[in-house]
Amino acid sequence: MERRPGCLAGLLQLAFLNAIFDWLQDRFGFGRGCSCTGMGCGVILLILFLILACSIIGGTDWFRLF
Repeated sequence: MERRPGCLAGLLQLAFLNAIFDWLQDRFGFGRGCSCTGMGCGVILLILFLILACSIIGGTDWFRLF
């Protein structure tokens, strides 16, 4: 049987992902890239964030507490 993390673990993973994303956006995000518009690294970070967030949301059993 497949064991998926419960809702508390999913929320903790999302909070950790959000903290990392905020730190990376402050360091390398929109307005800080080497392109003329400053969107180079910000777009890449946004796409990676969305992929990781969808994998956390889709892989969590939201009806199990732990």
